[in-house]
Amino acid sequence: MSWIITKYLLTAGMVVFISEVAKRSDKLGGFIAALPLMTLLTLTWLFIENQSEEKIANHAYYTF
Repeated sequence: MSWIITKYLLTAGMVVFISEVAKRSDKLGGFIAALPLMTLLTLTWLFIENQSEEKIANHAYYTF
């Protein structure tokens, strides 16, 4: 249970960080938001949770 809470907090923290940057600089906020940060975070979660390499590869393929 604590693992899912950690995932939620880290993911939400990234969203809050990007929105705070966007308040100060539209260009920088847009640039950071355009980066595939959430996809990389999702791939990291899948890897840490010992999902199959095929599942991770499929997610990456369909995302990119």
